[in-house]
Amino acid sequence: MAKKLEITKKSGIKGDDGYKVFSVRIKDETVEQLEKLSKATNRSRNELINIILEFGIENCEIKDN
Repeated sequence: MAKKLEITKKSGIKGDDGYKVFSVRIKDETVEQLEKLSKATNRSRNELINIILEFGIENCEIKDN
């Protein structure tokens, strides 16, 4: 069974994050799901994308064909 990603709710405190900015194209359906997660967790879409990307990278396995 796949490991679940747990996202905690966040307080409203913000600060300098030291991240790089770049552009990606995301499906409308994915943006809608990110909006729902954002409201439920009090985290920005940017924070959620970073959490999800880090989880994906840490749990990625490369297989030969």
